[in-house]
Formats: sequence, C-alpha cells, structure tokens
Amino acid sequence: MQSNKVEICGVNTSKLPVLTNQEMKKLFLKVKEGDMEARQKLISGNLRLVLSIIQRFTNRGEYVDDLFQVGCIGLIKAIDNFDLEQNVKFSTYAVPMIIGEIRRYLRDNNPIRVSRSLRDVAYKALQVRDNLVGRFSREPTVSEIAQELKVPQEEVVFALDAIQDPVSLFEPIYQDGGDPIFVMDQIKDEKNTDHNWLQGIALKEALERLNERERLILKLRFYEGKTQMEVAEEIGISQAQVSRLEKAALNHLRKFV
Repeated sequence: MQSNKVEICGVNTSKLPVLTNQEMKKLFLKVKEGDMEARQKLISGNLRLVLSIIQRFTNRGEYVDDLFQVGCIGLIKAIDNFDLEQNVKFSTYAVPMIIGEIRRYLRDNNPIRVSRSLRDVAYKALQVRDNLVGRFSREPTVSEIAQELKVPQEEVVFALDAIQDPVSLFEPIYQDGGDPIFVMDQIKDEKNTDHNWLQGIALKEALERLNERERLILKLRFYEGKTQMEVAEEIGISQAQVSRLEKAALNHLRKFV
C-alpha cells in the first residue's frame, strides 16, 4: 500500500521514527557521555514533535520548510540542555523551546520592522517579568517591571506591544469536541448590522428613483472613483454640468433615503 509521502526539507515525514520513553532515556544517557550518534537518533526520533508544533504557525504565510528548520534548531537546543534528573518528560521540556525559537524567528522576520533598541527593552522586560513571577508568586504589573528596568512605564508597554505576534482570524481559541470557536467569532462586526443592512436597501431603492443620467453620474463618481472631468468626457457634457447634476442627484438621494 502506498504511504502518504510528504517531504519537508527533503525529509520523508511518513517514515520518521518514533522513540519510546525507554529508548529516549538510554539515548540521553549516551549523549551525556558524548555519543554524537545517539544525539542524531534523538533528533530524528523527535522530528514528529517539530512537525506537530509548526502546524499552528502555517497560516502566517511562512514557508513550511523554513519553520521546520527553525523548529529543529529549538529541538536541538532542547536535547543539548535536557536534564534527566529533573524527572520531566522530554516533550514537556522541548515544546516551549521549539515554540520560542519559532516565535523569535517570526518576530525577527516580521515585515513590520521593530527597532533593535525596542526589541531589547521588550526581551529584558520579559526576563524581568519571569524573575518577578518567581519572586512575588504572581503576575507583576507593568509599573513593577518598568521600575525594575528603570525605564518609563509607557516604554515597556510600547516595546511589548511591538513584538507581539500577529494572530490569524482563523486561530481556534476554544474547542470542546464540537465546532471550534475562532478569533473572528469574538470580534464585533460594526458594518454588517441590521441598521446598516436596512440603510443599504434604502439606498438601493433611492437610486432606482433617479433618472438614468443621474444614476450613471453617481456610479462613475462614487463606485468607479472617476473625477468630474473624466465623467464629463465619458458622457459628453461639461464639467460644470456634471457638478450640477451630481449635486442634484445627491439631494434627491437624501430625500428618498
């Protein structure tokens, strides 16, 4: 039977190995002794973890190959820094590191350029925030972070906002066995309201009451964005006539609407 072959960076994802916890532990012990072959097996055996993580970033217009390579860098860092004595599953330790590496890549390659000094303030603020959480056992305020950094509070807010990742409107924020709720479901639509819908109907009916020339002038001016001079040339009258007819048509519309 033919397998579903999907290649990323030349890797056939359908043939990626899966390691058991026992195999992982043995390989980590060998890595600690300097066994590079064991390190390579650990990398290969956890590429599926990278694949599962990059799925949440594929709707941002980035090449999957690029995200996969960056995720692999995070995976390698996790392997090199993992401590078996901490009694934590490797995936629990590795996932935040892989995600962090991808987010750093996305921030640094964001088309909205953020100055180096602003990024530095933001990264320092994040480090201070983590330290304060450990010290206070609660989420610190922006004021406390600014005081620790000795910078104005507004600068911390601006810096943190500047490095925020853009969120897709189709990012699922909740799913409980049924249809997911997306970000767009939580955003109020100010345009498609009943009031605006009724206004649209009223405007359409009002346009039908204008004569053919008035409708044509309004169509060319406000739907096609042409100047009065361009409209005058198209229908064969002077610009002054176009201006006069346009004003009359708009006055009629106001009465009908």
